[in-house]
Amino acid sequence: MNTERDYIEINRHSWNNRMDTHLKSEFYDLNGFLNGKTSLNDIELRLLGDIKGKTILHLQCHFGQDSISLSRLGADVTGIDLSDKAIESAKQIAKNTNSNAKFICCDIYDLHTYLDTTFDIVFTSYGTISWLPDLDKWAKIISSFLKQNGQFVFVEFHPVVWMFDDNFENISYRYFNSGAILETESGTYADKNADIRQSYVIWNHGIGEVLNSLINNGLEIKSFDEFDYSPYNCFNKTVEFEPGKYRIDHLGDKIPILYSISATRKKIVNKP
Repeated sequence: MNTERDYIEINRHSWNNRMDTHLKSEFYDLNGFLNGKTSLNDIELRLLGDIKGKTILHLQCHFGQDSISLSRLGADVTGIDLSDKAIESAKQIAKNTNSNAKFICCDIYDLHTYLDTTFDIVFTSYGTISWLPDLDKWAKIISSFLKQNGQFVFVEFHPVVWMFDDNFENISYRYFNSGAILETESGTYADKNADIRQSYVIWNHGIGEVLNSLINNGLEIKSFDEFDYSPYNCFNKTVEFEPGKYRIDHLGDKIPILYSISATRKKIVNKP
């Protein structure tokens, strides 16, 4: 990879390649969703609180289930994603469910080219920042799209998880950001046996890097929490120890799997 554009195109293709599988998967349960099931979890719902009448910018929204779930709770939602196939599906699902959620297909770093408004809440969750090389630019985007005293809500897989190999047997990656990681996989987290194969580019981001990027861009941290489970069965060698809560079987409750951040924009930050 010689340019930033290379990773964008690799990852756009990666997500486009997964879309048919994801739409059909039990993991995303699209039929249940179309019949009214929410895709949101208690962790983010508690942080968001009452969102009726609020405007929400949802970054890296995939094919829009969380965005539409937020709109069902009374919010005015705009979802953003890199994958054109994902956004095409999101728009169709919104139409099928009579949701007023709106969707934009673009690289998150180019968002100001497509959108010029501010929001009450910026929301992003579960497997998002590993696709981004520069968290300072990410935090600038968040801050610049938030109204004064607007809220940022973030739930993400813990960087400790990304240190392990796929079977959680060995430490194979550095905790800290050491640059781009280019890999190829068969299947996808939503269906590990799917007959698909794609390459992708990711970055590891430690907690300190995440927090400082937000603080340095005018956001005041209100809460930071860590969790020893995932609400998704998306890793290898998991066990469901309570309904809807998964851990790595042989590691139990010994490692953090998620973390959450709630922050408020206090300072004016110029557009990137």
